[in-house]
Amino acid sequence: MSRKGNCWDNAVAESFFKTIKYEWLYRFKYSSTEQLSDSITEYINWYNTKRIHSSLGYKTPLEMEIKLKHISKKVA
Repeated sequence: MSRKGNCWDNAVAESFFKTIKYEWLYRFKYSSTEQLSDSITEYINWYNTKRIHSSLGYKTPLEMEIKLKHISKKVA
């Protein structure tokens, strides 16, 4: 975390929140906070296990994490 006022403080989190709002939250109406919480959990599970990312070489975050762990075991 950098100092207050630096523009890159929360870039990753802000990008994720923009994505979840655009791809998921604005598509549905929620009548309770429990429904909202369940929906966010469902999105995060989908995002990590099914949604491919061009910046990760068209892999899911889970696939990339497994690949990186495998590589780091070889190096260590």
